[in-house]
Amino acid sequence: MRNESASSTARLPDDAARILPSARRLYEELHAHPELSGQEKVTAALFAARLTDVGCDVTSGVGGHGVVGLLLNGDGPLVALRAELDGLPVAEATGLPYASTRTVTGADGRAVPVAHACGHDAHLACAWGAAMLLAGQRDAWSGTLMVIGQPAEETLTGARDMLADGLYERFGRPDVVLAQHVAPLPCGVLAHGPGPLTSAAALVNVVVRGRGGHGATPHLTVDPVVVAANIIQRIQSVVSRENNPFEPLVVTVGSLHAGTVPNVIPDRAELGISIRCYANTQLDRAVAAVCRIVRAECQAAGCPEEPDITVGPNAPVNINDRAYAASVRSAHTALLGERRVLTTPAMLASEDFGLFARDGVGTVYWFLGSVAATDWGNAPGTALQEKVAGLPANHAPDFAPSVEATLQHGITAAAAAALACFAH
Repeated sequence: MRNESASSTARLPDDAARILPSARRLYEELHAHPELSGQEKVTAALFAARLTDVGCDVTSGVGGHGVVGLLLNGDGPLVALRAELDGLPVAEATGLPYASTRTVTGADGRAVPVAHACGHDAHLACAWGAAMLLAGQRDAWSGTLMVIGQPAEETLTGARDMLADGLYERFGRPDVVLAQHVAPLPCGVLAHGPGPLTSAAALVNVVVRGRGGHGATPHLTVDPVVVAANIIQRIQSVVSRENNPFEPLVVTVGSLHAGTVPNVIPDRAELGISIRCYANTQLDRAVAAVCRIVRAECQAAGCPEEPDITVGPNAPVNINDRAYAASVRSAHTALLGERRVLTTPAMLASEDFGLFARDGVGTVYWFLGSVAATDWGNAPGTALQEKVAGLPANHAPDFAPSVEATLQHGITAAAAAALACFAH
């Protein structure tokens, strides 16, 4: 089987090129019709239909809009390949002919734009493509391929909800779960690392309750906007004065909502805070410090009510399984050569993929280059980090992978990783 697997791996780039037009059509359809976390009904249905066409036994509605497709091929390991369904509340500014123009109602009732600004559409197209290649090469592997379409990654709830809905109990406990993520690296380059690859994270949502009134009589109010501003300033000291400087920590206020017109002081302000680091105990300390500061600032301002503080959901540190990661990296190196398989440092970006690593399940996660050669060459600087800094990043309105090269390499990388794990 190992020799057959090696031969099949060598054929993957050509096989991926043959299905590239179909993969691109799927990508463009997903890209033009993104859905927010927890709202991925149409995306899930489209992905489920495509997996059914491959020959997978598909179940929908797992942990919300989650999709599970099983491609059965006799006895052997159970290898899972995960891709995310959700988009982001971002107004797309790529100028692409299939760019998203959608506006939807968010969880808070506000109208928000939505776009695939993180590359989840590419992940889905690559997962479908990898399943297609493996379905056509059943003589090269034995076991079960599980394709997971995960909802709500951006809110860090989707993996948790799928697992709580019996993902492993209902469909089988995987030997390993694989995932890749597009990144501002050259197309044809993959980046691996032992971990931590992505950080632990916690989301903290705060509602400051003040006393509203006229903008001309601030002395008769308790202004929640001022309180929120003080909170934003003060919580930065958690990083600079309460955290060991040798232990990375990021505290970010990503959303602030208060008021509607200039001459009315509102009675509430809402803040969305994310906290990221590489150790669970450090995360607990930082969350406690942020909550302490929020309560203290509200008390100091004389707020008539205690603030509402909601902590969670959280995501764990993402650390690759050493043995499976070595097998996957070896397969990628055999395909691409050592110069195109990089070692990535730890990142303070976060996601919930690490939750799949429970009950002894291995996980392997790598980054997929998505920048066209001309764009990479035109980016300022000479060192890799200089060029990355000069390119649109994930979550930016103008983030746009070079579609065909990204998909071809992503399909190949995912299929090669799965074959390596079946032969592990």
